[in-house]
Amino acid sequence: MTLEELEQIVANRATASIDESWTAKLLAKGPEKCAEKFGEESIEAIIEAIKGDRDRLTSEAADVLFHLLVMLKSRDVALADVMSELARRQGQSGLQEKAARS
Repeated sequence: MTLEELEQIVANRATASIDESWTAKLLAKGPEKCAEKFGEESIEAIIEAIKGDRDRLTSEAADVLFHLLVMLKSRDVALADVMSELARRQGQSGLQEKAARS
């Protein structure tokens, strides 16, 4: 599965009944709740990375990617826009990119 396919799944679930879809229910609670859930999943991934549990980290990383796409959806940010930003940054070092933000 690609991230684009997962983005489409999120979009489809966003239009489902909140009684039938976790994604629809989360989106109905607003962008702040979506961001909070993304943060929770990120922290869980960090914990598993520190613990060194490869299987749990894999599972939590999947949750992070999913909830990132839900959070983006909550603010109408397309994955293509994020990918365009990454493409723009390609070819410069992380240090150059960070300096350009200052």
